[in-house]
Amino acid sequence: MNKTTSKWAGLLTEQRNPNSTQIDLASSVEALRIINAEDQKVAPAIEAIIKDIGRAVDLVVTALQNGGRLFYIGAGTSGRLGVLDASECPPTYGVSPDLVQGIIAGGMPALTRSQEGAEDRAEDGEIALKDHACTPTDIVMGIAASGVTPFVLGALRYARNLGSKTIFFTCNPDVVSKANPDVAIVPRIGPEVVTGSTRMKAGTATKLVLNMITTTAMIQLGKVYENLMVDLLPTCDKLVDRAQRILSLVSNLTPQESKQALEQAQGDLKAAIVMTKRAVSLETARQLLKNNHGIVNKALEE
Repeated sequence: MNKTTSKWAGLLTEQRNPNSTQIDLASSVEALRIINAEDQKVAPAIEAIIKDIGRAVDLVVTALQNGGRLFYIGAGTSGRLGVLDASECPPTYGVSPDLVQGIIAGGMPALTRSQEGAEDRAEDGEIALKDHACTPTDIVMGIAASGVTPFVLGALRYARNLGSKTIFFTCNPDVVSKANPDVAIVPRIGPEVVTGSTRMKAGTATKLVLNMITTTAMIQLGKVYENLMVDLLPTCDKLVDRAQRILSLVSNLTPQESKQALEQAQGDLKAAIVMTKRAVSLETARQLLKNNHGIVNKALEE
């Protein structure tokens, strides 16, 4: 019998996992234990590549400090996770929705319904970045668990030729050269519990890495004071309450005093912290923050 080969057949993410070959015969609890045991391999795989993630963060910070944007680009689960991470940056860190953007093959409909075949054209990745007016100042992170997604590779090739810095996330170490990125992030998580189902361990690894990149970048950009999100946008009751509790925590104000101080700061939590701790006006607090690139600790020390 002749065996056929394909570009997917040899990929690590397409191999069978010897630990789950009998999972179809397992009870629910037994199956869950198999899945959980495999999931526990993800965090150590991420820890092993922390330095690579750090290099990616430094590139992102440099791009954002110089007026650039971060684009995530992917297909399927990878694309959805990129869009998710990007969408959570504005309310958490008070940044413009344009600063971190997620692009998914097939467009917004692909977020809720699979768009089969949308990932198969490399030129569509290039078109997507053109539609978003990508420039050399921007940074592009391609996300592809398999590492061979044409949509992602086409986007990275266009970004690289444009002069943009590029990051490539994949769970297949043998395909990194196809993307030729400035930084490769390659967690070695092994085969999936259900063969080829990269929404599982690969998806978990992707979510962890994206969380780490944007969170650490925002910390470096002064969006966090101590371990508190001080650039949040109080756009709902929960976030208004959180802003008041944060101010009360760092300034030893009563809840009512925190509410009044935030009102005086026009809802600007960072300014309210500086106003309270340095006993200055809103105008002075904002100038101190401006002088120190929005970093609260430095504004308090000036």
